Amino acid sequence: MLENEANPTISKSTGLPRKRFYRARAHSNPLSDSHFPVPISPCHVDYSLHYPQFFSSSGEVGSIKKVQFADVGCGFGGLLISLSTLFPETLMIGMELRDKVTEYVRERILALRTTNPGQYQNVSVVRTNSMKYIPNYFEKGQLTKMFFLFPDPHFKEKNHRRRVISPHLLDEYAYVLEVGGIIYTITDVEELGDWMKSCLENHPMFEALTEEELEADPAVKLLNTATEEGQKVARNEGQTFQAVYRRIAPSL
Repeated sequence: MLENEANPTISKSTGLPRKRFYRARAHSNPLSDSHFPVPISPCHVDYSLHYPQFFSSSGEVGSIKKVQFADVGCGFGGLLISLSTLFPETLMIGMELRDKVTEYVRERILALRTTNPGQYQNVSVVRTNSMKYIPNYFEKGQLTKMFFLFPDPHFKEKNHRRRVISPHLLDEYAYVLEVGGIIYTITDVEELGDWMKSCLENHPMFEALTEEELEADPAVKLLNTATEEGQKVARNEGQTFQAVYRRIAPSL
C-alpha cells in the first residue's frame, strides 16, 4: 500500500495502473522502423517471461502449451482481460506497437495477477509490429483465434497499404491460423468494414461464419463491449461493422 501511495501511476483503490499516465497517439505508422527486440523464430520466444506459471525459466521446456489467441493491436488490453477469464486454460497474447500502451497492459496484467491469485496467468502482451513479425512469433497452424478490433482506418487511399487487414497480410494470418481457426474484425468506420469484409470474402482460405455460429460464439459478444474504443462507440450510440471468418483448407 505504501508503494502505491508513493507511485502516482497506480490507483490506490484498485491497485491497477492509471491509464492517463500511459496515453499515446491513437495509432502508429506500422511501416516505420521501430527499435525493439524481435525473435528470430517462434522457438526463440521466451514464454517463461510471459507465463511463468506455465513455463520453466531454466530454459527447459516446462510445458507443451502454446499461445492460441492473438489480439493484434490490443490497445489497453480490455479484450485480453475479458478473454482471460472466459478461456482460463488458453494462452493468449496481445500485440501492440505503442510502447506506453504496451507498458500499461503489462502493468495491468501484473496487478490483476497480484489481486486475483491464480487468475490472469494465461494472458500477456508484447511490443511488436504484427504487420512485419507475425511469423516470428507463431508457427504454422498454431493459432485458433485472431482479433483485429477497431484498427486504424488509414483513410487516404495512398495509406491503404498500412491497413492491418489486406490481401497479402491475410496470407500470413492464414499461415499461423489452424484450419477452423477464426479471425474477428470490427470497426466503426463503414468503409473500413466493407474493406475488411471484402478482403476476407475474396480470400480463398477464409469463409464467413453463419448467423447461428456467430450467435453461439462467446468471443463475438465481446467485440462491441470489451475494448475502450468499443465502449466509446456504444456511449455515442454509433454503428459497428463486424466481419468474422473461419480459416478453411483451400480447394484443390
